[in-house]
Amino acid sequence: MIDIAWRAGAAILKVYESGDFKLAHKDDRSPVTQADLAAHQAIVEGLSALTPDWPVLSEESSDIDYDQRAQWSRYWLVDPLDGTREFLSRNGEFTVNIALIDDHEPVLGVVYAPARQLLYYGIPGTGAFRAHADEPASAIVVKRHAATPLRVVGSRSHRGDSLDHLLSHLGDHQMIAVGSSLKLCMIAEGSADLYPRLGSTSEWDTAAAHAVVLAAGGYVTTTAGLPLSYNHSPDLLNPHFLVFADRERQWHRLL
Repeated sequence: MIDIAWRAGAAILKVYESGDFKLAHKDDRSPVTQADLAAHQAIVEGLSALTPDWPVLSEESSDIDYDQRAQWSRYWLVDPLDGTREFLSRNGEFTVNIALIDDHEPVLGVVYAPARQLLYYGIPGTGAFRAHADEPASAIVVKRHAATPLRVVGSRSHRGDSLDHLLSHLGDHQMIAVGSSLKLCMIAEGSADLYPRLGSTSEWDTAAAHAVVLAAGGYVTTTAGLPLSYNHSPDLLNPHFLVFADRERQWHRLL
């Protein structure tokens, strides 16, 4: 999976470095570029060769009838280029996300930020790892006790009144704006304490980094405190959720 993510990242960087961004919009008005499509092709080809009997659900090929998807017990869930807006703004905060879902749960995840040569991967129950450029991978774990001031990570491109309301009840905190699934990875590596997502996300946005967070000892829950899970509905949208590590803090009561 790491090799496949690298190949997808190379396809993205080829477009990124050329500066020739031909932008289109999907039916939901979200942007799509040549890089999204090139990464999608690299990932689907790689996963189909690796596990030909397992379905692949990608953001760029998500028009699969729910009656068919509901029969899947194990499948790949992919966002070929998470953070298209970050890609277009050229800030490097975009990722390749590849997750394996088994019985509605993420059981393996790879997150690769090609512009930063930064890789995260993990298997819940086994461990999570981070590698940068040519350095060997090192194990990562969450920070069990939240820092003071609290380090809150949030979306660079999406922010709303609900988040501002939550922040007003947190007390002393530092707000860190980051794009794509890197927000969840910051919880996994212990460089942030809380990621509240109180806006719309799709299942492919979160699954790979969700696996990394779980593997590092963290939690991803709905605002009701239930574990976030996948492939339960036709629309492929996540409920609002929280990502954290310090279970002693009553995060859900702040909502």
